[in-house]
Amino acid sequence: MSEAREINKQLEVTPITTLKEYAKGELVEFPPFAEGQSFVARVKRPSMMVLMKTGKIPNSLMMTANALFTGDNSKSAMDEDFYREVLGVIEVIAEASLVEPSWKELQDEGIELTDDQYTFLFNYTQKGIKALEPFRGEQPGTGNN
Repeated sequence: MSEAREINKQLEVTPITTLKEYAKGELVEFPPFAEGQSFVARVKRPSMMVLMKTGKIPNSLMMTANALFTGDNSKSAMDEDFYREVLGVIEVIAEASLVEPSWKELQDEGIELTDDQYTFLFNYTQKGIKALEPFRGEQPGTGNN
């Protein structure tokens, strides 16, 4: 029991000002559009459950969203509808995730993300910054490959 009390003594409530800063998102370097064309954006991790609950992921895409989030690959790999639906879900995620530039700003300017960027963004929204390490390669100051 004393060990549990010791752990509780070390924990502190996160101040609301800190949480508000987290909610603004973080700067992340995406895979480039092309060689030498870097893309850095401010992104946040939206709640997939909230997107579904609020109807931002429509009922028609719920099964596809569920398959994406759970890793259920029971649908045929050759099912064209499935891939259209996947892109629909990923676009909803992009809209909810991109803070600066926003998804709307990219769309208004006719800028399309690459497949690598969509995959990168999806992985970020599901697992956070750690999921991006395989995409990033060696980053300045990290010593990681």
